[in-house]
Parts: sequence; C-alpha cells; structure tokens
Amino acid sequence: MILLLGASGYIGEAFVRELQRRQWPFQPLSRKEVDYSRFEVLLDLLKRTKPEFLVNVAGFTGKPNVDACEIARAETLAGNALLPQIIAHACAVCAVPWGHVSSGCIFSGAKLTRNGQTRAEKDLTRPDIHSLAEQSPEAIQGFTETDHPNFTFRDLPCSFYSGTKALGEEAITGVGRSYIWRLRIPFDEYDNARNYLSKVQRYAKVYENINSISHRGDFARACLDLWERRAPFGIYNVTNPGFVTTRQVVGLVEQILKPAKRFEFWRDDTEFYQKAAKTPRSNCVLDVSKLLAAGVKIRPVVEAIEDSLRNWKPEAAQGVK
Repeated sequence: MILLLGASGYIGEAFVRELQRRQWPFQPLSRKEVDYSRFEVLLDLLKRTKPEFLVNVAGFTGKPNVDACEIARAETLAGNALLPQIIAHACAVCAVPWGHVSSGCIFSGAKLTRNGQTRAEKDLTRPDIHSLAEQSPEAIQGFTETDHPNFTFRDLPCSFYSGTKALGEEAITGVGRSYIWRLRIPFDEYDNARNYLSKVQRYAKVYENINSISHRGDFARACLDLWERRAPFGIYNVTNPGFVTTRQVVGLVEQILKPAKRFEFWRDDTEFYQKAAKTPRSNCVLDVSKLLAAGVKIRPVVEAIEDSLRNWKPEAAQGVK
C-alpha cells in the first residue's frame, strides 16, 4: 500500500488519478483528516498502516502565486522545509522508502554553450539569449542534479518560496531512503488557476521568458515509474524534455485554441516587477538526462503542450457530460 500525503492538492490530484489508473492500492490523506505535520502522529500512522512506499505532495505554494509566500512566511517555512524533515525522519525510523515533490524553482537560468565554452547564465531575459533559443536551441542546456541550486537563501536574490524549497531538500538529503522529484511550472489539459496554460490565457499581460515545465500527469507517471523500476534513490529533475519560451506557448495557444483576445507582453523585467510581481521569479532550464537514463519515458515538452491544448477542457465544462 502507498500512503499519499497532500492528496487533495493540485499535484496530489494527478497522483490520485495515476495510482487509480495503475490499480495500485493506496491511502490518500489530507491534513484535515490526519495532521501528519506532527512527528508523533505521522510515526504512529506509519507503524499502524505499514505502507510499502510514501509519497509527499504536500507543501505551501501560496495563492494565487508565490507572492503570497512573502507574507505567509511561517506557513511557507513549515510546509516546505519543516514538513519534509519530519516525514524523512519518521520514514527513516520505520524503514519506509518515500518520494518528495520538490521544485526546480531553486534554480535560475541555464547553461549556455558558445564558441566551444559552456557557462551558467542566471538571467535568461537578455535579447541575445532569446535569439540563441530561437536560432540554436541546442546551445542551451539545463542544470543537472549535481549542480548547486542558485536561487536560494544561500545564493540571493530568490523568492521566499524557492528559499524554503531548497531548505527542504537540504533537510532530507541523506536521511533514510528517498526520491526528491523536482517539478517545474505544472500544466495539462484541465483549465485551472494553477495550470500554466490557463495562467497564460488569463494574464492581462504575459511575462516572456525561457523555462522547463512539467505536464502534471506526465510528472506523476514519471515519479511512480522511478519507484516501480526501483531506480536508485536520490534527486531527479522531472520535467518534459526540452524548454519553451513564453512566446512559443502563446503561439501554440493562438494556433490551436484560437482565442479572441490579443496577447500583450510586458515591455521588460523592470515593468513586470513594478506592476505585476512582488518577489523575484525563477526562470530556468533543467536537464532530465538522469530521469531518461533510469528508463523513464516522458514526452518532449512541445508535444505535451500541443496535446494539452488539442484536448483542452475549459473549467466551466469539466464534469459536464
């Protein structure tokens, strides 16, 4: 039996669907049912239920976005740094292997190869980098699991959200047997305030950047595939291979959904942060070579976006037969 913490959340829902599809026995839990943020409560639960594996999807992301984490700092710290540590130690005591949903938002930038030399670049907003992404996308590589996170409290500036997610990874590394699954900007075919494709369509103006992103269903499948294959424990970047620019995404939305609205973009970072954001945003590219080498299959990012848009389910129509 698999114990699923945070089952009622946006990513938790994807794990529920995937576990049901596989017909694996599992017990979904929310903190309303059991306060697993308390060590003694979680320890007792593990001793009673004796799960084969535990999946932690719980955390604090802030609503409507990470700007809320700058205000709710205690909740953000508790959900993203303290909770993973509690789970790690409880699972270690009970010898339960587990997986933790972390975030690629602890990185900023990408690795650029020019004239035979590769170096990390934290700022992907520069026009020359966008030209490089369009003309020579192979020159842009992602950060690997061995690279040191560079959008954290130890490498400022960063958002409070990203800082706490990095602390969470630090707190559980080396404790028991665990996977750390890094998610980036989730999306799929279901219109939702948390869905990147929904956000792009609803923003008054769109923020142009370069990113790795994760299809919500593909992410859950890949994470569970790692466990099913008994891949080595450790950190895995779990995004759809490749990267996209916001203009690419907007172009696909226009081509496939043909919305009536005309998309406008923020002039530059200065205007965006003056009028639309309160805290720095992570924009980055992640390398998924380790995931693929483990035998996990996951669709290229553009294919996943196109499929999501072709099967788009507006929020108002969901659940209607």
